[in-house]
Amino acid sequence: MNQVERIHYYEQLLTEATAVLAQYEEALDTYLNAQEKIALLEKYYTSKAWRKDFEAFERNELPEGLLCGVLSEDGIDHLLEENKELLRRSCELSAEE
Repeated sequence: MNQVERIHYYEQLLTEATAVLAQYEEALDTYLNAQEKIALLEKYYTSKAWRKDFEAFERNELPEGLLCGVLSEDGIDHLLEENKELLRRSCELSAEE
């Protein structure tokens, strides 16, 4: 690789890495801002209100067509577990530095 090719090659790496870091920063900001919403979902999921809503759903007492994904035990539980895993991975990355 000659000098011009080398400079061109590393310039491309810089351009690509800069774009990826910008995307990561935006995604990280979005993720961190979502933590409050996730905490609210966890609080609801562990409340008496969720249990009451779930039981009403099980008895078909809710309006037809009402979106009830939040009453799926697997739905919120999966979200909370995935969030914990992402936080764990983030902590591992921080510890490696």
